[in-house]
Amino acid sequence: MNTKAKKLATIGVLVALGTILSLIKVFELPYGGSITLASMVPVVILGYKYGMKWGIFSGFVFSLLQAILGATASQAFAGMYDAEHPGASILNIVAMALLDYIIAFTVLGTAGMFKNKIKNHSVALGAGACVAVFLRFVAHFLSGFILWGSYAEWFFTDVMNNEFGQKVLANYTGKGLAAIYSAVYNGSFMLPELIITVVVAVILVSIPALKKYIVNEDA
Repeated sequence: MNTKAKKLATIGVLVALGTILSLIKVFELPYGGSITLASMVPVVILGYKYGMKWGIFSGFVFSLLQAILGATASQAFAGMYDAEHPGASILNIVAMALLDYIIAFTVLGTAGMFKNKIKNHSVALGAGACVAVFLRFVAHFLSGFILWGSYAEWFFTDVMNNEFGQKVLANYTGKGLAAIYSAVYNGSFMLPELIITVVVAVILVSIPALKKYIVNEDA
């Protein structure tokens, strides 16, 4: 098997593994977002093993599968379609697909950014995974701020009807409120996802047999 074919086969297997793991929900939020069983780790490993180019390609393939599994056309239109402003609604749907799926999962392939820059592979992979998952959070944050910010007051009034929610409503309005809403909502599942991903990735690269596979592009 030539090098390119071997890479594509490995990407296929690990992306499929990540997709299966993404279906195992440790916790799922009612309005989108979930904590999974380390579903981002296979793509993070691909980014570290093969570098940015192949890593981003792997993340893109993973993003398409996540989009298919997570957002059917009927779900998107049910939540965002406005018969009076169809053009704006279509733009919203495209923006949601890009930010919450394509960009959010493609950036996971950048996890190899510190390979050969930091000698310790555990540190390099851990740091790269941390940045890559944070970039995914940024994509979700922008989606929440731009597309779903109008739900902020309802969220802090009904869903987070506690002292924190009351303080937020008393001190913030408009874009500030939308930004806090998006940060809180997306952070509630992305922070645990980040921790899980970094910890599992570091553990795997610390195991000698797996370290050789993860670090060596030709293994």
